[in-house]
Amino acid sequence: MTHPSVEDIKINSRGLRGTLLEGLTDPVTGSLSEEDQRLVKFHGSYQQDDRDLRDERRRQKLEPAHQFMIRVRAPGGVFTPAQWLKLDAIATTWANHSLRVTTRQTFQFHGVIKRELKATMQAINAAALDTISACGDVNRNVLGCSNPLQSRLHAQVYAWAQRLSAEFLPKTRAYYEIWLDQEKLADSGQEEDPVYGKVYLPRKFKMAVAVPPINDVDVFANDFGLIAIVDEAGGLAGFNVAIGGGMGASHGDPGTYPRLANVIGFVAPEQALAIAAAALTVQRDHGDRVERKHARFKYTIDDHGLDFIVAQMEERAGFRLQPARPWHFDHNGDRFGWVEGDDGRWHLTLSLPTGRIADRPGAPHLTGLREIARVHRGEFRLTANQNLVIAGVPAGDRERIDALVRAHALDQENRAPTALARASMACVALPTCALAMAEAERYLPDFNARLEPLLDRHGLREAPILLRISGCPNGCSRPYLGEIALVGKAPGRYNLMLGADHRGQRLNTLYRENISESEILDTLDPLFGRYAGEREAGEGFGDFLHRAGIVELPPYPTHRRIALELQA
Repeated sequence: MTHPSVEDIKINSRGLRGTLLEGLTDPVTGSLSEEDQRLVKFHGSYQQDDRDLRDERRRQKLEPAHQFMIRVRAPGGVFTPAQWLKLDAIATTWANHSLRVTTRQTFQFHGVIKRELKATMQAINAAALDTISACGDVNRNVLGCSNPLQSRLHAQVYAWAQRLSAEFLPKTRAYYEIWLDQEKLADSGQEEDPVYGKVYLPRKFKMAVAVPPINDVDVFANDFGLIAIVDEAGGLAGFNVAIGGGMGASHGDPGTYPRLANVIGFVAPEQALAIAAAALTVQRDHGDRVERKHARFKYTIDDHGLDFIVAQMEERAGFRLQPARPWHFDHNGDRFGWVEGDDGRWHLTLSLPTGRIADRPGAPHLTGLREIARVHRGEFRLTANQNLVIAGVPAGDRERIDALVRAHALDQENRAPTALARASMACVALPTCALAMAEAERYLPDFNARLEPLLDRHGLREAPILLRISGCPNGCSRPYLGEIALVGKAPGRYNLMLGADHRGQRLNTLYRENISESEILDTLDPLFGRYAGEREAGEGFGDFLHRAGIVELPPYPTHRRIALELQA
């Protein structure tokens, strides 16, 4: 049997409708058709199954335990306390009693079954949120600096994340017809989309907006990035533009690789939407529509050459880019604890291990944040590092928030006793991700616990070393930007990657391939020892590994050039 290509499915989908309405009401199976599984991604959901149960269900001659992941669209990652409470209710009513903070500043729900998928979507809409374009071959959730209330500039930049997201939403009404039961109009299925056309993009497209000196969105890991440049009055002068970042790769396929974005020039604020549209449509028209593994913007740039792509963007935008302006990043992590904003309100950043918010023995985090949402008068802001900012707290409310944090073991000492653990990230991986080759989210707490004695031995408990774990090479946790990264190869076995920097400006390098936990720990122990004894003042672990000649820049010429440009 010949399976239709993804491109054919999109073209014939009638504006992303397919047979989703019919499939949702089919009581015979918990699954959607193969074609509809592709289309439902554009609506913000992935069909998955519980891989822990596969073998047993196969023995019982049952279909897999099908379930759906649902991802909310939330550019910049901002939620009101009322929205938080509604999302909490969704998690405890239809999902698996947890909220998952993603590496793209939004929430995912896991474990929703097909017959409750529509009710869940409608509940998300009732919270004044949606899931449009959270997945699929479109512009995904746009990242923005984590705390736009900290200054006037941050607030301006957050507004740009919102504008970029709204500008590039698909124009089809399929979402509203299928999930919200809105009336079909005469041209239903024939709507014109001036950006995406009928075929949408070759693959997903990711955007981010960064505010130096903090690169908390890992702007160079995105297809399109804006780096805010400050004017003399402290306002927004415009943006440096970066294109061509991406984390995905495949084991054993040298034609796929992670890549850092190129900074190609500067634009004034009023030019930002035009240059973003130019990047997206160049990828739409020139991206690979035959080989999906080779379909991201980074490969389009490397295949056609950066100069060609920039010239195409300038022609479509109708102006020439100005030379890039100076900027500097200090780090790509989050600052934990309290910080005061320009308006006198306070913001508390909490570390959330693996981004999973659930009630566990001795750690009732879901309940704790529910209680905080009931009294909080500001906002909740998710970070691209899977952490949480309780933002806009009046000075008089700090004591009450602190008390709830302590009472529900949300304080960092209870959750992540080392600086490395507080900053570590992992993708979901097993049991629900179909691509996972090894554990990530479920393994990260145990691995951090194994590292703790090594860090203590070498006096590195508070050394801000960046660890990331991915269950496969596709890189949802941005592992190739970790000073230490584990990339899954098989159950219990990982590639050990070393040497990225703490600014998000250098990729790491494969150091040991396909090794077990004990081999990983045996490898890291002497490296920690050398770092503790030989590091210079303020020197990061990744920077030390390079200075000491322990690792080298990644082998790809493009990456080497970009890394050197950024460091210069």
